[in-house]
Amino acid sequence: MAVLNAERIKITSTRSPWWCTVIIIVLGLGLAAVIGLSAKASINSFNNQIADGKKPDFDPFLPQMADAVGGVSGFGVLVLMILAALAVTSEYRFGVIRTTFQAIPNRASVLIAKAGLIGAFGAVLTFVLTFGAYAIAKATAGDEAGAALTLSGDDAWRSIYGVPIYAFLCVVLAVGVGTLLRQSAGAIALLLLWPLLIESLFNLFGSFGTKVMPFLPFLNANNFLGAQQGVDFYWGPWGSLVYFAVFVFVIFGAGLVVVNKRDA
Repeated sequence: MAVLNAERIKITSTRSPWWCTVIIIVLGLGLAAVIGLSAKASINSFNNQIADGKKPDFDPFLPQMADAVGGVSGFGVLVLMILAALAVTSEYRFGVIRTTFQAIPNRASVLIAKAGLIGAFGAVLTFVLTFGAYAIAKATAGDEAGAALTLSGDDAWRSIYGVPIYAFLCVVLAVGVGTLLRQSAGAIALLLLWPLLIESLFNLFGSFGTKVMPFLPFLNANNFLGAQQGVDFYWGPWGSLVYFAVFVFVIFGAGLVVVNKRDA
């Protein structure tokens, strides 16, 4: 408990966690409003063309639950990963980690406390925001465009409770990456480029990319969250979650091993 309390004081006594929290809230709820308004504009345009006697050349955008909470599970969790990585790399940058390890010789407990504390905070925050994003997207889309936004069915509920699970695992991953790299710029660049760019590049590699993409960690995480990605996975959504979790804890485990072997 003393380790958790010490980490709580360090994290809450700086401004960056608070700013990151505000950004996560704005992105999560703001993008939900954009999704809802876009769906409403799309269905209105579709209906207007039919009313004018024309055959619409597009299908209206009818968002699903995964779309409504996309701002939370996408950009919001990315910011959460930045916060988690900075919690480690900032201590290396300013030399605070040496004092921490002198006070708490069990280095693994420090990293576990950081990951657990920020991960629990991120899970609670994203759980609340998913309900807020759903309500905002539903309200801005209207009855017709928001017809698919209902809290019924396994897929819809998985989009709600799956985001906190995903957020917690991403925090653990970010702490592991931050421990391995120790550099803020390198850790943040890797955590951002990995899901946003690197895994998408495998689309360019033809049949080789098609074979590899079902094994990429963030694509598996998105499969668990219900995102449509055009990838033929060898397992279902829960299998993808297990695959992503194993990948995360391998990286975090490597961080625990390295932090005990390197000098602080």
